[in-house]
Amino acid sequence: MADLLVELFSEEIPARMQARAAEDLKGLVTAKLKAGGLGFESAEAHVTPRRLALAVGGLPARQPDQTEERKGPKVGSPEKAVQGFLNAAGLKSVEQAEVRSTDKGDFYFAVRHVAGSALETYLPYLLFEAISDMPWPKSMRWGRNDFRWVRPLHGILAIVDGRPLALDFQLIRTKEEVHAPTPEGTIHASNTTRGHRFLAPDAFAVESFADYKAKLKDAYVILDREERKRVIAEGIAALAKQAGLVFKGDPGLLEEVCGLVEWPVPMLGRIDDQFMGVPKEVLVTSMRSHQKYFALETPDGALADRFAVVANMASEPKRDATIVAGNEKVLRARLSDAKFFWDQDRRTPLADRREALRDVKFYERLGSMADKVQRFAQLAVEIARRIGADGDQVRRAATLCKADLTTGMVGEFPELQGVMGRYYALDAGEDAAVAEAIAEHYSPLGPSDRCPTAPVSVAVSLADKIDTLVGFFAIDEKPTGSKDPFALRRAALGVIRLIIENDLRLPLVELFESALGRLPAEVAASAGKLSVAADLLAFFADRLKVHLREQGVRHDLIAAVFELDRSTGGGEDDLVRLLARVHALADFLGTEDGANLLTGFRRASNILRAEEKKDGVSHVAEPEAHRLVQPEESALNAALEAVEPEIESALKVEDFARAMAALATLRAPIDAFFEKVTVNADDADLRVNRLRLLARVRGEMGRVADFARVEG
Repeated sequence: MADLLVELFSEEIPARMQARAAEDLKGLVTAKLKAGGLGFESAEAHVTPRRLALAVGGLPARQPDQTEERKGPKVGSPEKAVQGFLNAAGLKSVEQAEVRSTDKGDFYFAVRHVAGSALETYLPYLLFEAISDMPWPKSMRWGRNDFRWVRPLHGILAIVDGRPLALDFQLIRTKEEVHAPTPEGTIHASNTTRGHRFLAPDAFAVESFADYKAKLKDAYVILDREERKRVIAEGIAALAKQAGLVFKGDPGLLEEVCGLVEWPVPMLGRIDDQFMGVPKEVLVTSMRSHQKYFALETPDGALADRFAVVANMASEPKRDATIVAGNEKVLRARLSDAKFFWDQDRRTPLADRREALRDVKFYERLGSMADKVQRFAQLAVEIARRIGADGDQVRRAATLCKADLTTGMVGEFPELQGVMGRYYALDAGEDAAVAEAIAEHYSPLGPSDRCPTAPVSVAVSLADKIDTLVGFFAIDEKPTGSKDPFALRRAALGVIRLIIENDLRLPLVELFESALGRLPAEVAASAGKLSVAADLLAFFADRLKVHLREQGVRHDLIAAVFELDRSTGGGEDDLVRLLARVHALADFLGTEDGANLLTGFRRASNILRAEEKKDGVSHVAEPEAHRLVQPEESALNAALEAVEPEIESALKVEDFARAMAALATLRAPIDAFFEKVTVNADDADLRVNRLRLLARVRGEMGRVADFARVEG
């Protein structure tokens, strides 16, 4: 068995592309190996800023031999057809073809045995294709090359059991130069690579993957990405502990920084005291986004005046001091800008910035940001009345929550919108509840984001999201497939979480229609209330299925409840009540009575559907008592009479478990009915009466859930 090692050596690969590139290279090469009939025992890909490596172990020495067959014309076909087949198959005469009998007669077959290529003959072709097919999100050309790669490619290491492969990767593809490549236009694969750009720039040869990893480490390159991450995290934590500080970690930044260094060496720098009065979020964002520095905290959770930087150099005291001093100088300039924005922004109170929102466009046909604020502020007050929030505080928070968009700080750090609004509101003497609502009105931004619980915050957040959803649906800018440029799915999930996690009883359709009525007149008039509300409710049903999937709630049960009242002209838009129904339905269907009753419902529905289609009429009507001639008919009708008020009473008080229990009493009479009664009787009147009885079964069960939507 043979081992393959490939390394593509280039200029620095962007950190965000590295992990995906390693998987892409592995996927391309292993797929082509399998397609060529070459099995393997292992395959692992690695990536550093300057190299993409793949090691494949346990390869066979050559491809397996193959037999190719081509079916030709029928024996006795015209000479021209036979000769054409022979020429295409590379045969000189019909004697070289096989004659095989089929159920359609005797046919000529050309059979060719192809010997498998040696591994070292086949691999260069395979690697050339895999390298050419790399799907970089962004790529470039350089020099006179027509070939595209993420960054200029400098070298290829390609060996099988230590022997270099005869792979010449030609970069220049122009018509004039393709047959006479210059040294700059072709990369000849070899068994050599290079280490760290500055600490070990000389080339060295390798014999195996183990030798490759070991020599890279000697040349100041840690090949394994996870090992680099561990060195960074443990190094920062150790330095922080020595300084009496705490490093809580930053997984996102750690992923990025480990893609910037081949030999990580953490160091600590200091933040000047003059910047410590700037909000913590500003300092952390500036360090994290612009400089890729890690923030540290004091034991009590406050931001420390120290930061961690990860150098890409071997540690040496004098050099380390120079590196730290240089990074402190760069950070000082960055934080000076942030402090300037902080000081300048506070000179204009947040309330005085609202007028500037008229110059900020929200979206075409939906007006400016000031128009949006005016709309959802009114909606927020309406929601406040429904959930018991202070209306004055809600109105104030809603009118101020977008004002920080006009500040210099948010212009520099857009990710701090809302957060800075809170600081500026408090600085201007606004109520604490108002300031918190300003900070929280964008939340929750995702499934892991904390959901607001303060009533003022909840009202403003709901109003903002509902206005956005209704507005974009009204102008027909709905998500399509995987495209959701306005993050409407995220907004809907935010509304769902706000309602469910705060146990709010809100009629969504009424809120949708209220928001629709506040849109620009021409938009509201062209949209139509019923269409937008119905489309949004269906959209919410899909989002709710996604939200509840991790909890093990079946999507068909959600559909069964969502469709329930809409089919009768209502609309189950109270999410808290809807979930209570869903959970009760799930519990009911998990019982033997529930499962059997579902079977009975389907049988009744199928019969009704077929007969109503044949008759061209609906059989929804009260059964006639004098036509209930069999005991099983009378018993089922009596059971329905008894269950109707019980279901009615249970639904009024939203005791869905009791409603399901009432339905369970129908199991025995329904089973007996289908066992003893022939629905399609010869007597037409009896037949119609029995269909009416089944329609009543369907109707009573349909008051609790749309059982037709239940799968399985």
